[in-house]
Amino acid sequence: METSSLRSQPMGRSGYWLILPGSWWIRLLLWKRSLQRPRLLAQKVKAMYCPEAGKPLIKFTHCKKSIYSFSVPRHCPLCQQEVGSGKLEEAPVSISNPFTDGHQEKCSFLLRPTQGTFLREYDGKSDLHVGITNTNGVVYNYNQRGVRRDQAGWEQSLSVPLVQPNMFGLRDQWNRYLEDFSAMGAWLPHRYDEDHHNCYSYTLSFINCILTTEGKEQLDKNEFTEKYVIPRTRLASKYITLYRAIEKHGFYAVDHPDQGTSPPSEVVCAEGYV
Repeated sequence: METSSLRSQPMGRSGYWLILPGSWWIRLLLWKRSLQRPRLLAQKVKAMYCPEAGKPLIKFTHCKKSIYSFSVPRHCPLCQQEVGSGKLEEAPVSISNPFTDGHQEKCSFLLRPTQGTFLREYDGKSDLHVGITNTNGVVYNYNQRGVRRDQAGWEQSLSVPLVQPNMFGLRDQWNRYLEDFSAMGAWLPHRYDEDHHNCYSYTLSFINCILTTEGKEQLDKNEFTEKYVIPRTRLASKYITLYRAIEKHGFYAVDHPDQGTSPPSEVVCAEGYV
């Protein structure tokens, strides 16, 4: 082959390979990949981290204390000694975040503050708003303007999965069921009543319609709330308290359980399908 020649050969539907003399085509390929790597890495990081979810919480052990913070510091905030130990039981652990991006949840019941977010504005007494997601993460919810289909705004929510992963038939029909239900006259704007015919009425009525379709017993409001909502709000309340204490002081420390006092309950996501 002449060193000055360039030639191409077919490579299927993706186009043509450009064959350069010697090893130049390899260098070109590696160069192109090096240009793509930062962009791909940024996309992965963006997909993994949702700012609305808040900073991750970490727990580590030092000075016979369980210390909670947003990251593991080089030096202990209590004794100023360097943090680091070969003991497995003292290794840092991540505290599970009970909040999720609702638009990433499929076929789920979502709960969020009507105004603001859980980590910032919620005070335990604020009004809450609820909705149902379709298989594309669109949140169907009911208020004084009727049924809304939100594609944003539920990035920090508590989620209750409504459909088990192996229920393929129900998942295939879910969007049609949700759309048909939302088109009913009961959910027109003028029918809305803040106390008796609201977002909770809408979501629970839809859930019960699905349960009836599947030949299952319906749930009343108290039963659904006690079984699926309250366990998650309790976990959220503990997490919020811990999160805000760390924001205010930089860390939060309690006696290690070996000292006879239990630390705050580790926040883990509640399980269970309706």
